[in-house]
Amino acid sequence: MRKLTAGLFMSLDGVVESPNLWQFDSFDEELGAELTAMIDRVDTVLLGRVGYEEWAGYWPNADSTDDFGTFINPIQKFVASRTLTGPLDWQNAALIEGDLEEFVSDLKNTEGGEISLVGGISLVRQLLFAGLLDSLTVMMHPVVAGAGRHLFEPSDPVTRLTLQNSITTSAGNVLLSYALRTG
Repeated sequence: MRKLTAGLFMSLDGVVESPNLWQFDSFDEELGAELTAMIDRVDTVLLGRVGYEEWAGYWPNADSTDDFGTFINPIQKFVASRTLTGPLDWQNAALIEGDLEEFVSDLKNTEGGEISLVGGISLVRQLLFAGLLDSLTVMMHPVVAGAGRHLFEPSDPVTRLTLQNSITTSAGNVLLSYALRTG
C-alpha cells in the first residue's frame, strides 16, 4: 500500500497559509535537505483548487533550473475541486472524479511511490480525520505570523497523534512528523 503524506510550513502561532510571507529568513540548508528527501520519495501529488490555481499559474513558467519546478511540473497531479472543470492545462494534472476519500483510498492501493498532499489546508484536515493520511509533517518556523489560516479549527474533534520523527535545524526550524494514534 502506498503512503499518503502531507507537509506544511507553520509559524509558531499556527499559521499555515502563505508561508512565503514569513518563512524566508529561517529557511536553511538543513530544511532544504529534508524537503529534498521528502520529494525524492514522491511520485504523485494531490492538490486542492486554490493550490492548483496558484501553482499552475507559476510553476510551468518558473526558471527551469529550480529544483521544485523540475519536480512538480512533470509529476502526476490529482486535483480536488468542486468548481474546476477539466481538462486541466497543467502538464500531468487531472481532476479527481467522485468522492475524494474513496479516490484516495483507491489510489493508495495502486503501485507506485509515496503520494504527497502538497496544496490544500482543508484537504489535509479531511484526509487526516478520515484516517487516510499516514504522516503529517509540520515544519515550524521560529516566527509569529500574526494573521492567516490555521490548519485546525475550533470545531475539529479531539484527535490523538503519535510522533514519528522530530528534527531541529540550526536556524531554529522544528520538523515534527505525526501519525494518527491507534489504540
